[in-house]
Amino acid sequence: MYLRRCPRSKNGRTHHYWQLVESYRTERGPRQRVVAYLGDMDEPDRLGTTAAAEEKPAVQHQARLFGEVQPRWVEVDTGRVRVERVREFGGPWLGQQVWHKLELPELMKQLLPVGWEEIPWAVMVQILVLARLCEPSSELHIAEHFYERSGLSDLLGVPTLKVNDDRLYRALDKLLPHKAALEKHLKERLGELFGLKYDILLYDITSTYFEGECKGNDQAQRGYSRDHRGDCKQVCIALVVSREGMPLGYELLDGNRSDVTTVEEMVQLIEERYGKSDRVWVMDRGMVSEENLEFLRKEGRRYIVGTPRGELKRYEQQLLEGDWKAIRDGLEVKLCPGPEGKEVFILCRSRARRDKEAGIHARFENRLEAELNRLAEGCLKRRQQVSLVERRIGRLLERNSRAAGLFQIKVSQRDGGGAMVTWNKVEKWREWAQLSEGCYLLRSNVISWSADELWQSYIQLTEAEKAFRIHKQDLSIRPIWHQKKERVQAHILVCFLAYVIWRSLGQMCRAAGLGDEPRKVWEELSQVRLVDVVLPTRSGVEIRRRCVSQPEKHQAILLQRLGLNLPNQLEITKCSVDF
Repeated sequence: MYLRRCPRSKNGRTHHYWQLVESYRTERGPRQRVVAYLGDMDEPDRLGTTAAAEEKPAVQHQARLFGEVQPRWVEVDTGRVRVERVREFGGPWLGQQVWHKLELPELMKQLLPVGWEEIPWAVMVQILVLARLCEPSSELHIAEHFYERSGLSDLLGVPTLKVNDDRLYRALDKLLPHKAALEKHLKERLGELFGLKYDILLYDITSTYFEGECKGNDQAQRGYSRDHRGDCKQVCIALVVSREGMPLGYELLDGNRSDVTTVEEMVQLIEERYGKSDRVWVMDRGMVSEENLEFLRKEGRRYIVGTPRGELKRYEQQLLEGDWKAIRDGLEVKLCPGPEGKEVFILCRSRARRDKEAGIHARFENRLEAELNRLAEGCLKRRQQVSLVERRIGRLLERNSRAAGLFQIKVSQRDGGGAMVTWNKVEKWREWAQLSEGCYLLRSNVISWSADELWQSYIQLTEAEKAFRIHKQDLSIRPIWHQKKERVQAHILVCFLAYVIWRSLGQMCRAAGLGDEPRKVWEELSQVRLVDVVLPTRSGVEIRRRCVSQPEKHQAILLQRLGLNLPNQLEITKCSVDF
């Protein structure tokens, strides 16, 4: 620590002012920072300041000021012991532990090397991801509220005053160009950590909507909204995961893209990035078209896909036959060879699904019949135009489409003028509905597998659906407030990285015998707090200790099963104190 002279010119005269400056080491080399501005000082004052700033063990108040090692044994006034700055610690600390297990700090240092920035971009990215995991919110909320309430400043050594929304936005811009490198690293690292096999790839699409007009983002379009927000612009997210639900990669697509138009693009992208191998692609019926299936077959790719419900009609005879195979309680399957022996179709019948669909049909039938009765009575009470009544019936059938085929409705001109509504029920439609309730059809060119194996592989598609639920509920990916295209892409990349940490924690829980859903473990360990314990001593000096709250018995068991050691104290260093 030393004094620096700073000349200033005022009214043609040069004045000299003094600063107390401290030197410290960083990854980029030695740096200096101003500890205090001392103004105009004569020589005795300068000498006294220099002596006071020197590191002398005997000067206890200087030890407090500049963070020197505090004594281990002192006399404490127990009546004035207090705690300060209670902060959230368990969640950020747990997220950081998984972050290190994924070897992301080393990768980030390679992708985002230290330059002239005051805070390394790799650290700012970690703040964004851990904040998204712990308390999903905007960059402004992170800077003004979350960061100072959490223990991240102590874990990362970045003072609260150095984290602002502008720096967080710039970190998003720095991160986005490295999306492909991050996905490739995570695929390899997750495979090593958890022994994952990427022989079955699950592919699905969801959408997320915007608040705002997004005029500068050509990907923001109106289309089919899975969030039931057709009034908002949206983007589509195409996600590929393993059979365990671990993400392999994703792409951001225009909001008006239909599912069926994305298959070829995503399959080629994954193969270009990870090479071609003997994988099985699993997709739902929204992805199926003859063109897509021909594309998959063309180069020997294997697939298991759902089929449109209308395809069931071709297998009415097989539905009536009794040679079903029960693979679990309430679920039966049947193999049906395809044409030329190159494909196989799997009929599936679920008791729970049958009860659900039967209830839906009954509800829509009763609702539609009640509406038709009211409409017919209204036509008898007053004259109505036939064309207007037909339009009303069209809207009514649209709202009750699940039972529309049951009713054969006729609108005619009655004697004396006005419309008359009559109808009858098509029992043949009801018979087919009752036969097909709870049934669905799968299609595959993997003809060597049993019906049980094919169904088990297809049903794992729920892992992709679970990934979307976690993104939307736990990580709050929606709505998107960013307006620029690149910021939107970076926001979704941060959510993707947070999801990787979430799923990795789930795999750690599975290996520890704690199930594969980490939500409860996360909630329990997030209760751990970081506090400053202030100990007034007999000499008048206050000793400060930064302590981690002692875990409860059940929390200690969780930590022991996960193989994690919670620290008792954190050092109070210069970089973790706001100045």
